[in-house]
Amino acid sequence: ASTSVSSVFKDLCVLCSVTPGDILGRAMKNLDGLLQMPYGCGEQNMALLAPNIYILQYLQDTQQLSPEVKERAFKFLSSGYQRQLNYKHEDGSYSAFGHGDGNTWLTTFVLRSFSKASKFVYIDPQKLDQSREWLQSRQVRTAASCHQGNSSTTGGVSDNVTLSAYITAAFLEMNMSTTDPVLQESLSCLKNHTENMENVYTTALMAYVFSLAGDTETRAQLLKRLHSQAHEGGGFLHWSAASSASLSVETSAYVLLSTLTQPQVSVEELGYASKIVRWLTGQQNPYGGFKSTQDTVVALQALALYSTLVYSPDGSSSVVVQAPPGATDPSMSFTVDQSNKLLYQERPLESAVGQYGLEVTGSTCASVQISTHYNIPTPRDEQSVGVKAEAHMKCDSTVLTYFGEQSSSNMIILDVKMLSGFGPGFLNEDLVDRVEQKDDHILIYIREVSYLCVFTAFK
Repeated sequence: ASTSVSSVFKDLCVLCSVTPGDILGRAMKNLDGLLQMPYGCGEQNMALLAPNIYILQYLQDTQQLSPEVKERAFKFLSSGYQRQLNYKHEDGSYSAFGHGDGNTWLTTFVLRSFSKASKFVYIDPQKLDQSREWLQSRQVRTAASCHQGNSSTTGGVSDNVTLSAYITAAFLEMNMSTTDPVLQESLSCLKNHTENMENVYTTALMAYVFSLAGDTETRAQLLKRLHSQAHEGGGFLHWSAASSASLSVETSAYVLLSTLTQPQVSVEELGYASKIVRWLTGQQNPYGGFKSTQDTVVALQALALYSTLVYSPDGSSSVVVQAPPGATDPSMSFTVDQSNKLLYQERPLESAVGQYGLEVTGSTCASVQISTHYNIPTPRDEQSVGVKAEAHMKCDSTVLTYFGEQSSSNMIILDVKMLSGFGPGFLNEDLVDRVEQKDDHILIYIREVSYLCVFTAFK
């Protein structure tokens, strides 16, 4: 195989790296930094906590959990659990900042994560029961939905039917019996919505729900429909959702989970799954995360499940990267065996320009990734939010404009580098949930922007 780094980067500062090893190796190295973003609200804190759970589960199931990794991950889980309690309401629900109405989606995210984390660290069972009961109280069967609630912190769960599927998946992951009246009602309601679904994200999530429930007939129907909507080529397989890169990752990850969630996975199904894995690993950022919080969590959950199923304690592989003609160092070699399978190996390529060859021999899994680091202006056509600062005599006003495809944005974090003598001024509480100051930066958490909002931010 070969790959080429385009000459468009010739005059830019570029760093390329090759990282063979376990497909979760990059994420394990960066457990505390999968996404380069602030962690000042309930969803972001969970995005830091949840991947640790899936990686721990994978390492434990494959008997690779070393004392060092265990101690590090347990520390993240314990501190993340304590931080998340700051966002808990008295009724058992959670919200982004711990005030206002409880957020149904976030409460579900917390419940499913805490339930899994309880296998590794102490989680107060009373708090789990309280959150579960609060979610069950939201169940209301209508012609349009099975649950009612809000999901303003995430993009994929954008309607009550999808929210119902998300809640039901959480209950099933907690091993709630399908004979439970709450689950029976939810599954029956969701099944009535499977015929006329046009949203590929909801279809993928539904397929995962009915895979967990053991409803093989409904699962097969949904997976057949998803296969007809797939994008396949060059050994890669994925699904596009709403022209969103992060939703495409999350959707493809749910299809992967659906494919692998069954009592016995055949060789053919593992081959099908491997095409999705190839595409997903190509979407990872240099830190092991993905585009946003939720696609990172779901994708790592799916990759951990796949890694568990294909894990073999035997074998080794050799990876040789062959440099372009004329290079000082003609090749570099990596060895992947059981003694270093979890070791994150990375080296810079000598040149950013040229045709590199890749040769892999052996019998164990090796993941190779080339990441290119460079600076370019943010492409205008990919933006959905515009920010403009207007100076006045006594203060500055900040104008936010949203021009995305939805009726309003999700949460927006405004990161402002302050000039000397300036600080946060009057902030509209209807728009701003939280303000943090870190060194000379002000982080402003804005609930949402529908079209245009103006507020006085600095003085």
